[in-house]
Amino acid sequence: MIRIFRASRSFQRPCSESLKRNWSSHLRSFLLNSQIAYVSRFQLGTIAKWKEQLGGSRLEVFPNLQRGELANSFFESIKDHETNLVDSSALLGMISKAGIAYTDPRLSSFMAALRNISNSRREPEHTDTLHGLKMDKEEFFRVTQGDLSMLLRVAVNDFCIPDFPAFKERIKQLYEQCSGCHQGHVANYIPQLAKVDPDLWAVSICTVDGQRVSYGDSTSPFTLQSASKPLSYALALTELGSEEVHKYVGYEPSGVPFNQISLNSKNRPHNPLINSGAIAVASLLQMNLSRPERFVYVHDKFSELAGRESLGFNNAVYLSERATADRNYAIAYYMRENGCFPQNSELDATMDLYFQMCSLESTCEAAAVIYGTLANGGINPLTGERILSTEAVRDTLSVMHSCGMYDYSGQFAFRVGLPAKSGVSGLIVLVIPNLMGIALWSPRINHQGNSVRGIHFCEKLIQNYVFHNYESQLHHRSKVDPRKQNLEDKTHAVVNLLFAASNNDVNALRRCMLAGYDLNMADYDGRTGLHVAASVGAFESVRFFLEVARVNPEPKDRWGHSPQSEAKLFGHHAICDYFERLHEKNEK
Repeated sequence: MIRIFRASRSFQRPCSESLKRNWSSHLRSFLLNSQIAYVSRFQLGTIAKWKEQLGGSRLEVFPNLQRGELANSFFESIKDHETNLVDSSALLGMISKAGIAYTDPRLSSFMAALRNISNSRREPEHTDTLHGLKMDKEEFFRVTQGDLSMLLRVAVNDFCIPDFPAFKERIKQLYEQCSGCHQGHVANYIPQLAKVDPDLWAVSICTVDGQRVSYGDSTSPFTLQSASKPLSYALALTELGSEEVHKYVGYEPSGVPFNQISLNSKNRPHNPLINSGAIAVASLLQMNLSRPERFVYVHDKFSELAGRESLGFNNAVYLSERATADRNYAIAYYMRENGCFPQNSELDATMDLYFQMCSLESTCEAAAVIYGTLANGGINPLTGERILSTEAVRDTLSVMHSCGMYDYSGQFAFRVGLPAKSGVSGLIVLVIPNLMGIALWSPRINHQGNSVRGIHFCEKLIQNYVFHNYESQLHHRSKVDPRKQNLEDKTHAVVNLLFAASNNDVNALRRCMLAGYDLNMADYDGRTGLHVAASVGAFESVRFFLEVARVNPEPKDRWGHSPQSEAKLFGHHAICDYFERLHEKNEK
């Protein structure tokens, strides 16, 4: 573990060809020796920093020969050593365990190559399957070459939630706990929404690394309704910038119902997440285009946010909303009277676009990807495309945190502490910045227009995980942080202990002991803190280990070396004498 860490420290300096070869060698060694064991986030953090310095994919810097060596190491690490073949089930199993969908565009080349092999071998009477395909080295190289970088990420578990199976199981439990909640009713003031089955219930999650999990009716379509408002606001901010957009809409909580006919003290809508604010934002989007072109633009942008997953349009809901839109038209006329629209904007065109955005149709799975893009700073987790500016995402999440849940926004911010937006179709979208987007859909809503099951799930999520914005991730023992894995804690402990011993930092060693560290713990070579302190001549650290911490004075590393023999080997005579005196004292 330490050896890899020391090698990775060099990547913080300008990268040379030799360093690239070193990293290739270390990864190859790791893959061969660990049998695709999971790497700690500690190691991956240093790799990520190196990636930032180089730019682009981790593998783009390697010449073809080195890339081939990595593929060869990958093959050797997962092959059956009796047959010298790789079973496709091993690869597919790793992908599934990591939480990556087989439909992920980052694996499209790999999956297509597997299908080609399956089709070429399939007997007419056999069903089509991608599992159980045996591949020799040449076939393995051909299948993996297009998506090798992503497959290596899967192999070393380079994802934000390392133990994804445990996370999935806990989310499933929360989903089932909320299934028994039958409070609330479907929205009936829009006739088409009143026809939806009230017992539908779905949860979908997409992390910033594209790990995905869904339960329930996650592929059933529904209209976005007010969950489209943060997206149109973010698009306007990306197109026009904050200063221009906020000439026409504010960003304060309104304290009034979402469909209230009212403006703030500057005669502007209070924020972009109530009807008046969303209408103002709609007037700003691509004003120079025709009505059909504006709709196509918005539809395409929403599809990009969803990872190019197909988004529908419910014309029946659109017509239903237009036919019952007296109050929204009253709001729009009141806004026009007070100069809330840009010059040359057409009120009818603005209202059409507003209703069209509310009537765009999504699934829970697609909505999770959309808001996973916001969690990822505007970059889609699946395609890697930047769709929204970082500033637009920051401002959008800020408004969602304070204004996203209608009249329940203040209580939701207090109880859940995360940016969210609800819609009367029963959708709640939740963003955990830099981690994941969550979509919850249940048509039963309360008197405030929020999904009852969705609210219940959010509160249970916060009870189980350290996700609340203002909750300490360091000192809350009763909740889980899925970003950590058990190996990470041990890695940090070993690294902290060995570096403290190496630097003769007794205060740091004391902190380790008070934090509950086992000061006898060793690295993968069996070398303890006492080994390190003795080998570098850190006399005060040696005394602390033996007199205060009372560790084992004679641990053996993998080569059979003890701390005393290390001190003798490196010529630290004072420490050798100290060990001799200690032995004499113990014998007496």
